[in-house]
Amino acid sequence: MAQKLFKDLTWDSYQEQIDGTLKGAFNVTQSALPQMMAQKAGQVVNIGTNLFQNPVVAYHEYTTAKAAMIGFTRNLAVELGEFGINVNMVSGGLLQTTDASAVTTPEVFDYIKQTTPLRKVTEPSDVAKAVLFLGSDQGRGLTAQNVTVDGGLTMN
Repeated sequence: MAQKLFKDLTWDSYQEQIDGTLKGAFNVTQSALPQMMAQKAGQVVNIGTNLFQNPVVAYHEYTTAKAAMIGFTRNLAVELGEFGINVNMVSGGLLQTTDASAVTTPEVFDYIKQTTPLRKVTEPSDVAKAVLFLGSDQGRGLTAQNVTVDGGLTMN
């Protein structure tokens, strides 16, 4: 399904993305929070996108919902740090092998390959490795961060 132009979107389109992204993270975090607080440790890793930093393609409602995740992540990090809970976000670049990117044109992927320092499109395994790091003991020194995994495209 091709992305719609803003003029053709409805608020329901935005609300669907907000519910799937922000409400989903809200519900998952709240369900795990009592156990993390009781053990005085835990890691929350939210999933963002680099598109809110550099909208190579205009996925209006998706990008807006993901942009809200950085506020959600950083507010939680401030509140939960005293309980030993780290809260971070991993923002991947456009992934060539997902259903969401199936409508992305070869020209967009070529543009990313040409303008990214690593000269490649981000792979799901690249994002997974960052999530694993932040969810492990090795990532305990980081909180309130947005780790962008896009081969250097956004350089934030």
